[in-house]
Amino acid sequence: MLTRQIIDRVVRNALDEDAPWGDVTSELFIPAEATASARLIAREPGVFSGGEVLQRVMHAVDERIRVSSLLGDGKPFEAGQTIAQVEGPARGILRGERVALNLVQRMSGIATLTAQYVALTTGTRARIVDTRKTTPGLRALERHAVVCGGGRNHRHSLSDAVMAKDNHLAVLTARGLSVTEAIRHVRSRLGHTTHVEVEVDRMDQIEPVLAGGVDTIMLDNFTVEQLRDGVALVAGRAIVEASGNVNLDTVAGIAATGVDVISVGALTHSVRSLDIGLDVEIAPALPEELGAENLGPEDLGADR
Repeated sequence: MLTRQIIDRVVRNALDEDAPWGDVTSELFIPAEATASARLIAREPGVFSGGEVLQRVMHAVDERIRVSSLLGDGKPFEAGQTIAQVEGPARGILRGERVALNLVQRMSGIATLTAQYVALTTGTRARIVDTRKTTPGLRALERHAVVCGGGRNHRHSLSDAVMAKDNHLAVLTARGLSVTEAIRHVRSRLGHTTHVEVEVDRMDQIEPVLAGGVDTIMLDNFTVEQLRDGVALVAGRAIVEASGNVNLDTVAGIAATGVDVISVGALTHSVRSLDIGLDVEIAPALPEELGAENLGPEDLGADR
């Protein structure tokens, strides 16, 4: 879940990285009293994510900055559309600009890509879910973006559920246990609320894994035909997850096999940040701020 505390921690770290001793350029070029208005504008169509992140970045650099006309997370937008309006002290807006854009562009890219996957599975039972292949430190933001695009979240961390892959089972079976016995051994040590998922990469592993009492079985790198056969063999005895070889060209066929879940690492590990810009207009400084006390109106321009 994306909380304000998580957002603020990410924002603090990002701002400290980007301006550890302040924004030297803005402090030299922009008068302290100057104000600005800016529009967050989409350069291409997509699905928005990161509204609260944008607000918290601007609030962190200067509490006087206001964000308005903000498009809701999960809402689609077109190229050229204004997503938000930002107003306040110019130095603050310029200092927060890059951090805000970096985060919002990435989150909106994830939401947009997720929406494409979800659209391709419409009419099937399959849910599109993310994986742990996220950017270190940004997992909560990226997973929120997946939800904005209509997807679902897998386990958040290694602490949330049991998910045994081939290496885990290899260690246990090396001690003389069968796969079924290994899973039962693990289940005997768990509370009743802990979800258990096990990965298989061959058809002949399905029955022994089901006999161990799993909640979800992951069919890893199965062909479409094998997935269809695997779903039939499981026959509702566990949730069926498909993983591996999932992309925009293959996802519709995978969803049509009847699987319940399709996990897609590409949602977060291979996504392209969306092209979103912040167009800033800085209000002209007063003449004395520029050392031009004696300039007349004709020197300052008619629309000063």
